[in-house]
Amino acid sequence: MIVDDVHPAWLPEAAFRAIGLRRVRVDGDGPLVETVRAELVGAGATLAEPADLVLALTGSLGEEGFAITRREGVTVVRAGGQAGLLYGFFEVVRMGEAAFTGEWAQRRYAPAMRRRMLDHWDNVDVHPVMGQVERGYAGGSLFWHNGVPRDLARVRSYARLLASVGINAVAINNVNVHRTEAHLLTDRLGEVAAVAAAMRPYGIRVHLSVSFAAPVTLGGLATADPLDGKVRDWWAGTTCEVYETIPDFGGYVVKADSEGQPGPFGYGRSHVDGANMLAGALAPFGGVVHWRAFVYNHRQDWRDRSTDRARAAYETFAPLDGQFRDNVVLQVKHGPMDFQAREPVSPVIAAMPATSVAVELQVTQEYTGQQRHACYLGPMWSEVLRFPLAGEADVATLADELVGVSNVGADPFWTGHPLAQSNLYAFGRLAWDPAADPLRILDEWIDLTFGPAVDRAALHEILDDSWQVYESYTAPLGVGWMVSPGHHYGPDVDGYEYSPWGTYHFADRDGIGVDRTRATGTGFAGQYPQPWSQVFESLDRCPDELLLFFHHVPYGHVLRSGSTVIQHIYDTHIAGAERAVAMRAAWERLAGQVAPDLDERVRERLDEQVRSAAQWRDQINTYFLRKSGVPDTEGRHIYG
Repeated sequence: MIVDDVHPAWLPEAAFRAIGLRRVRVDGDGPLVETVRAELVGAGATLAEPADLVLALTGSLGEEGFAITRREGVTVVRAGGQAGLLYGFFEVVRMGEAAFTGEWAQRRYAPAMRRRMLDHWDNVDVHPVMGQVERGYAGGSLFWHNGVPRDLARVRSYARLLASVGINAVAINNVNVHRTEAHLLTDRLGEVAAVAAAMRPYGIRVHLSVSFAAPVTLGGLATADPLDGKVRDWWAGTTCEVYETIPDFGGYVVKADSEGQPGPFGYGRSHVDGANMLAGALAPFGGVVHWRAFVYNHRQDWRDRSTDRARAAYETFAPLDGQFRDNVVLQVKHGPMDFQAREPVSPVIAAMPATSVAVELQVTQEYTGQQRHACYLGPMWSEVLRFPLAGEADVATLADELVGVSNVGADPFWTGHPLAQSNLYAFGRLAWDPAADPLRILDEWIDLTFGPAVDRAALHEILDDSWQVYESYTAPLGVGWMVSPGHHYGPDVDGYEYSPWGTYHFADRDGIGVDRTRATGTGFAGQYPQPWSQVFESLDRCPDELLLFFHHVPYGHVLRSGSTVIQHIYDTHIAGAERAVAMRAAWERLAGQVAPDLDERVRERLDEQVRSAAQWRDQINTYFLRKSGVPDTEGRHIYG
């Protein structure tokens, strides 16, 4: 089903041309099988014999796995369950004409992650501070408008896009649960049920963010203490009503004791007590609770260098490993801080071997250009997922699930910046196969979205290294932040430096960086398993790109490149701004190859990226020239 007033993203009619020319047989029954049949008919295929394409259910490949082979002129998709058949159908779409060419042996496909989930930080009402989508850069909520549900046809189209890249779960409201959103659990549950019904034909299970204080704010109880019998009964009864209304409901997402959100600490209880209480209510129905590990002191004394926000999640949760119920999923941000353009992998992921862990990525570009900058994040996520955090075990091996903060809104292009659709696509593909090459994934997205006639080289020139380009003209060498407080867009080097948020760079006249060593700093480096605790501890072994995250160094410190820290700052910011100009020029080569409205939107975003990159360059370089007093060795103009 295609909604006429939105961009088709990577599922335009042309993507189905190869299937539309075929005769197809579908063997099997069930709602998702019917979705496959409807997709085939919508693509123009003929459901008849003799068939060029056969899609059939078989019991040997798991619920979501499938296999494809081509023999004697027939392409055959076999799947272990209905979801697998749906994913197999979309794999044939992705292959295009190649799915019907030649003969080849069986190719098997199965997801690496059991749950591949997107979290929407959507609000029902327009929040006075956060708007309708917190940290959203693609218009209003996909689900609500002016306090009431939106047209569900677009929600169904969204579910179709997600299923095509293997995503199987969505949390539809903000983890910061405001007053109106709290009622989605009870008297507004019908709205959640309607969204679930729209997404169900594509195998998407709906989850709901809930407030830990709901027994008080909704149930009229005097307490939300997780060990109180009445509280436990309230959650059990409420959850039973949820499943009576939505039998395939996925479960709850909880942000507790973090940034002002209520939680078990308020009652002298632990996160185990809180999470297990909710898990107990969900267990009879097969539901899960995603308990976020984003817990830290957001009222830190900036004068106290021994306090370190990066340490907080590990100190809170590592001692609790093995105490959570089986249906608790600890949701851990991929880095120890907050989705910066460069930060190390969170040590919490390796510290919880007896706990189900979901790694959380931020698909919406809060700290990577807010969908006003072209910044393809596939290479960043690939580095994270392949990082060998514990011996030979990489992050993808240690994780049970992958969760992404969605970058989709009510914008006609889904993601505001049309090129940011590549991030949504890449998230799904990497959640299915973390070992996949992110540039090959980008190639898939270009092929499907723009077709074979587009100037592919121009798009690759813009997007291939766009994450590193963004990094180069913003905060250097892993120090992070340096953004304008509150909205987090644009440079403000000292914006958070004397704030309670714990996001400091400690630049002075002699040097810059945060000492997180065990020997002389906060000790954060010691939270990592070997060899990483030693690598990050060592000034000589620490990777340059993370140097200022782990060490405070003089401006004259020499990097492995042979450049000093201060010269690296000057060089990268100048080069990054130049690359932004080159990216805009590359897009101009696509004139006449893309639709006028898409062309206009991308041009407007690239103009803004060029302006913003120059602003970053000038403010960062000027700040450090004045702070250090060290001139640029190339003699280029910097505003002293």
